Amino acid sequence: MKGRLEVICGSMFSGKTEELMRRLRRAEYAKQRVLTIKHHIDLRYNKAPTCIVSHEGKERFAFIINDTASGGDKILDLAQTSDIIGIDEIHFFGAHMIRTIEHLVEQGKRVIVAGLDLDFRGEPFGILPHLLTIADDVNKLKAICVICGNEAHHTQRLVNGQPAAYDDPIVLVGASELYEARCRTCFKIRKPGVESAHARIPTPTPSTEQQLL
Repeated sequence: MKGRLEVICGSMFSGKTEELMRRLRRAEYAKQRVLTIKHHIDLRYNKAPTCIVSHEGKERFAFIINDTASGGDKILDLAQTSDIIGIDEIHFFGAHMIRTIEHLVEQGKRVIVAGLDLDFRGEPFGILPHLLTIADDVNKLKAICVICGNEAHHTQRLVNGQPAAYDDPIVLVGASELYEARCRTCFKIRKPGVESAHARIPTPTPSTEQQLL
């Protein structure tokens, strides 16, 4: 039988890593063999470089994988003796990881990934949109907006206390010192002539018939 793909997504501070760890613990309680993977770029918690760590400080040992095709091959090798594969910060991995995940599912593995579905610009992040379309189960978690207290699904990047610029680098690893959870209304992005990421909607060009009307 084939396996399944489960995606846990949402903004920063929405509890994605904690939910991933919860599912992996439950699998271990059921006597299943679990493999946990983390991206090599995620070094936010120096006290636990070989662990995935939730923002609440919970830790779980994980294998560190480079974002290369050989990294994908290493996951396949490690997964041979595992039933469940959990991958944190999946948005950091390149397109090769899609093929790795599909291969694991074909082998009958249950793959659980967690990551940001939107980047700091408020746009789809990396391979997450593709994984959402092929997933068997999707769980989108919400954080709390630090400005108004409503549900938040945006990750606000701040530079010297001000919203980041649209053309800043997509990847900038950090935690609460750089990022906040914000709702759609309170989310801001600095772009010349545009107040927010959500105002970038192209104006449709009228057809010849519409122009005649």
